[in-house]
Amino acid sequence: MRPIVSMTLAACAVIAIASPVLAQTPPPATPPAPPAAGGTPDVMPFDIPYGVSIGLDKAKQVMAAAENEAKRRNWKMNIAVVDTNGELVHFSRMEGAQIASVSISIGKARTAARFRRESRAFYNAFETGHGYVSTLDPTLVASPGGFPLLDAGKLVGAIGCSGGTGDQDALICKMGADLMK
Repeated sequence: MRPIVSMTLAACAVIAIASPVLAQTPPPATPPAPPAAGGTPDVMPFDIPYGVSIGLDKAKQVMAAAENEAKRRNWKMNIAVVDTNGELVHFSRMEGAQIASVSISIGKARTAARFRRESRAFYNAFETGHGYVSTLDPTLVASPGGFPLLDAGKLVGAIGCSGGTGDQDALICKMGADLMK
C-alpha cells in the first residue's frame, strides 16, 4: 500500500510543480479566420445575354469543326449542339463512340446553355467539396466538355462532347465553340 501512496503523492507533486508553468503559457495568437465565402461581386457572373437560338445550318458547321478535330486525333466522340433552351438541334455519334456518352454529351451541352458557362465550372465546384451543385438541376452534368456558343457576345446555344476523358471532350468542344468567334 505504501508504494501506491508514494506514487500518488509523487504524481500530485509533479502536477503541482507543472501547473504554474502551464498557466503561464501564452494563449495562441488570434484564431485563424474562417475561409472566405467568396464575397459579393459587383457584377453578375456569367451574365451573357441571350441571342436568337442557333439554327441547323450553323449547328452543322459547329459540329463539322468539332468532328473534324476528333477524326484527326482518332477520338470517337458523341457531339451534341443545343439551342439557348438546351434543346437538341444537331447530334452526331461517331463510328464506334461509346453508347453511354450519347446522353452525357447532350447533358453537357444542355448544362452549358442553361447555365451560360462551361460545364467544367460545376465539375470544379464538386472537386472542391461544393456538393450543393447537385441540388441545382436534376439534368445538370458536372463534367468537362460542355461549352456555350456565343455569336456577337450573345448566347445562341451550346456544344457538348463525350466519349473520351473530360479534357479530351473539352478540347473537341472548344474547336466547335471557337468556330463561332
